Amino acid sequence: MPGRISFVTESLRRGNRAVLWGVVAIAAILALAAAGLFVALPDAGAFNARVEQIFVANNALTGATEIRLLEVLAQSGTAFAEVLSSYRVIIFILLLFATALMVAALVLLVTLIGMNRRMSEIHRAGIEVQSLRILRGENAVLLNDMAFTLTPAAIETLAVLAEARMDDEILSGAEIEAVISGRAAADCDEAAGATRIKRLRDGLGNQLVAELLVRNISRKGYTLAVSKEAIRVD
Repeated sequence: MPGRISFVTESLRRGNRAVLWGVVAIAAILALAAAGLFVALPDAGAFNARVEQIFVANNALTGATEIRLLEVLAQSGTAFAEVLSSYRVIIFILLLFATALMVAALVLLVTLIGMNRRMSEIHRAGIEVQSLRILRGENAVLLNDMAFTLTPAAIETLAVLAEARMDDEILSGAEIEAVISGRAAADCDEAAGATRIKRLRDGLGNQLVAELLVRNISRKGYTLAVSKEAIRVD
């Protein structure tokens, strides 16, 4: 058990480190992309500076019309600078949203992977039944902290399996039918017992619980995957 705990702890640490480094990588990539984008964008005053260079290079543009044209171009350059500034703000906000979405996607992906691994471990390990109490008078069964209400026939089937488990016996379908019906096993049909097992599993409802609680051992029969010390029949 200590070895398993240390393994799980180390796995959690590796998972946390992976998430941390993933977030850092996403932030670094988006920061580089933002830096490159903002560097590539022209300066807000580039348009006005270019217009000024044109008029400085052409001394002949001194008439009223040319000066008016200069004023119009300067106003256009100012409007362009304002639009470009707003674009910078919008791009910055979009980059923040992109960072948040990518970080959330990474965390969700790691969480899903962890849940899938955990479910695989549970599926491989099966259900650890600490107590199994059968209440015939109430047609109910208490499995750890889960309660199931079953039909009288399903309760009888489960009780037969429980008593067989306490005696370290494995019952075939015909033997289950014989115990319940009171007839000889030779006079009972294997399919009848298999039908009772199927109805018991259907009554339990949860497929994981049913399949792992009631085991079918090939060519031998049926048994409960429960320690006999944990079984109690009332």
